[in-house]
Amino acid sequence: MTLRRQALVNARLFDSASGTLRPHTTLVIEGGRIAAVTQQALQVDDAEIIDVAGRVVLPGLIDAHVHVTAASADLVALALQPPSLVGAQASHILHGMLHRGFTTVRDAAGADFGLQEAVERRLYEGPRLFISGFPISQTGGHADMRPKGVGRGPGGSAMFCSCAGLGLMGAIADGVGEVRRAVREQIRNGANQVKIMAGGGISSPTDPIDGTQFSLEELRAAVEEAEAANLYALAHAYSPRAVTRAVQAGVRSIEHGNLIDEATARVMKTHGTYLVPTLSTYAALADEGQRLGWSAAMMDKLAVVQARGVEAVRIARAEGVPVVFGTDLLGHMHARQSGEFALRTGAMSAVEALQSATLTAARMMGQEAHIGQLVPGAWADLLVVDGDPTRSLEMLADPEQGIRLLMKGGRVIRNALAA
Repeated sequence: MTLRRQALVNARLFDSASGTLRPHTTLVIEGGRIAAVTQQALQVDDAEIIDVAGRVVLPGLIDAHVHVTAASADLVALALQPPSLVGAQASHILHGMLHRGFTTVRDAAGADFGLQEAVERRLYEGPRLFISGFPISQTGGHADMRPKGVGRGPGGSAMFCSCAGLGLMGAIADGVGEVRRAVREQIRNGANQVKIMAGGGISSPTDPIDGTQFSLEELRAAVEEAEAANLYALAHAYSPRAVTRAVQAGVRSIEHGNLIDEATARVMKTHGTYLVPTLSTYAALADEGQRLGWSAAMMDKLAVVQARGVEAVRIARAEGVPVVFGTDLLGHMHARQSGEFALRTGAMSAVEALQSATLTAARMMGQEAHIGQLVPGAWADLLVVDGDPTRSLEMLADPEQGIRLLMKGGRVIRNALAA
């Protein structure tokens, strides 16, 4: 139960803007939001006092590339499940993410407004959910998962989707007019951002990883429609050519981007584009892809992008491209979500990794006033952890033990301070 006023005292606050710890800090929470943050003496007798005894308080973590409906790595089989079953399975995925400290997630295709509403009403316990709806895919593109010989919908509909469930499969659109209609449909259904497939992928068996998808005019149309609704577009892309075209079309973020080079990163920097690497999914699939029945061609593509993932992060950082935390995990592999931090520290410091999962992610989403930092007016989404996360993120690798207090919107989700 959320009380009217709460105060966390004796805290070392992680300032996600400066990347430093602020000792002897008091945070006052009212109505689920941060009311005050101070290192000065403050009278808080009228509040519930939570003494964190010198531990570090972090903003709630943000995973900016998830698929909360991906209860299986077999996306075609998943797509044939009824929506009610998909939603029930998603509830467990959402619960797990929240208890790993992720108080906000950006779903990069699959979740709909119903799941979002279920979390808001607390029918499902989970993070704040930002949805993309169906990803926009050209015919034969990365999200066109139709088997060979399967055509489009009734009357040749551009919005064909073979799934009975939610939107992991693509909204298929060819030509500027169809792309505009497909994007507008996602917006009509409550999308917070629009995802477009701008290049090949691993899990789609027929499209080359270094290929491009959609014409520049189609990409620009998607971005224009998103921006017309005060939203933004994110683009799935791996190769320098696919990334550069998507960036020139105006997308806000590049998802994955494993094969980028210095020249591509400079184009991203010039346009103010964010990079959302998803290193943990490649590590997970390298371990389990063959057991899951992935073809030799798919495993070959996986090996190519996995080998370049950490280097892409290094290149982006060196060129000044902001890097955001994402995981892109499927099925039981969601349990590896926290492992993304360890993979990233091969290319960035612990502080930079934390910023990628807090303020940098919030800025990309246009939500920095509400999430990603513990400042007055923001939601009281926070973690209390042992140790010094500016030096090591080991406590986040084992969230069951490392997170001593978890709070979302001022509501205590888990409290092990006394343990």
